[in-house]
Amino acid sequence: MLLLLAEYLQQYHKGFAVFQYLTLRGVFGVLTALVMSLWLGPKMIRMLRNLQIGQSVRTDGPQSHLAKSGTPTMGGALILASITISTLLWADLSNRYVWIVLLVTLLFGAIGWVDDYRKVVEKNSRGLPGRWKYFWQSVFGLGAAVVLYYTAQTPAETALIVPFLKDISIPLGAGFIVLTYLVIVGTSNAVNLTDGLDGLAILPTVLVGGALGIFAYLSGHISFAQYLFIPYVPGVGELIIFCGALVGAGLGFLWFNTYPAQVFMGDVGALALGAALGTVAVIARQEIVLFIMGGVFVVETLSVVIQVLSFKLTGKRVFRMAPIHHHFELKGWPEPRVIVRFWIITVVLVLIGLATLKLR
Repeated sequence: MLLLLAEYLQQYHKGFAVFQYLTLRGVFGVLTALVMSLWLGPKMIRMLRNLQIGQSVRTDGPQSHLAKSGTPTMGGALILASITISTLLWADLSNRYVWIVLLVTLLFGAIGWVDDYRKVVEKNSRGLPGRWKYFWQSVFGLGAAVVLYYTAQTPAETALIVPFLKDISIPLGAGFIVLTYLVIVGTSNAVNLTDGLDGLAILPTVLVGGALGIFAYLSGHISFAQYLFIPYVPGVGELIIFCGALVGAGLGFLWFNTYPAQVFMGDVGALALGAALGTVAVIARQEIVLFIMGGVFVVETLSVVIQVLSFKLTGKRVFRMAPIHHHFELKGWPEPRVIVRFWIITVVLVLIGLATLKLR
């Protein structure tokens, strides 16, 4: 929106041409979303408290969590509002990738909102039944996959890129649709499972989102893409605006979500942010790198799968409680220790993911 205004004003002053630079708009995207999140945060928390939209806490979990009962939830709406406004202000709205990522994010957020609303407002402990939640995730994830497949303009946009190996590119054909669906839906649920402690999910999301923004920017720049042996995807660089907005909104939310949390993001935030990460990774052709950088999300998901399978097959549990962050709590780790150590692991994994740009 502001890009169009800057283009119009260029005829009166050449200085407005500076807004053509993606890096500058990316920085403004971060700052705009951060300021909006910090400004709207107290107002939203106050509104949620007045409406008595508070978190319900499981009694079979760590006893320290019982004190969190009643803490405002559905704060993910704050993140989504900040991301959306910042993206609409600073991105090139003629770019199809911007709209695809933004729509996927909001649609998955809508699924989470219905689930949270039914749990917290309607006091329905089941929320949105799992089969319906997965159905709508599948509809939106598959829809995004089909759109990306049929609008692809180059073979690189539907090929699987293997990191660390510069000459390995596997044409997927229609298999791209399956992979994209799995990445978007899988990442959405993985982030949701990780969102169980104060700030545990949001900072890894910010770190991974910021790194994916770098990948998107480089993939959209033909010279950088050729130099780094990564696929050149025309127009994908514009996603640095969306990723910047995600980083700013996430940091603003962390201000209120850090231990002890004043607000939780709920499914409305976790499902949306996970889907956003998966969609950006697919468009930038970095699904495997997402798997590396989002290792914390992967381990959290695997811990749940292992726990369920083990209990069904043997009647025994591998972990004291799943997801795995609760296992460490029940072993005696204070909540802040679990959170910060998971953050540190994510920093290391993101650095490894970024290293794939050059180590080929």
